[in-house]
Amino acid sequence: MRALASLLLDAALLLAFVLIGRRSHDEPLAGAWDTYWPFLVPLLVGWLITAGWQAPTAVLRTGFIVWAVTVGGGVLLRLANGQGAEPSFIVVTALVLAAFLMGWRVLAAIVRRAARPRRA
Repeated sequence: MRALASLLLDAALLLAFVLIGRRSHDEPLAGAWDTYWPFLVPLLVGWLITAGWQAPTAVLRTGFIVWAVTVGGGVLLRLANGQGAEPSFIVVTALVLAAFLMGWRVLAAIVRRAARPRRA
């Protein structure tokens, strides 16, 4: 259940990124799927590569690799699909998705560490 929730959270954060980006560029939300799918596919591939269901909240083992595959694959799919990817878009995408896909995992690790009983 934790793995599914983690995957859905990654997909939801990716969708939030897409919707925020479209809104900030005054693009209609109705076309969000065209922006979303080129990143969703590599996100799912990243989960498969890392076997993310085994350690869904791991920052480096899952989060970093899922982030790298999502950004790299998403940019390549956008280019292959004729959508373009300006350098500034790539930088913003990499930074925001790093914060989104790894950030919640960092917070989860902090909460887990704080919840552990302390040894005397």
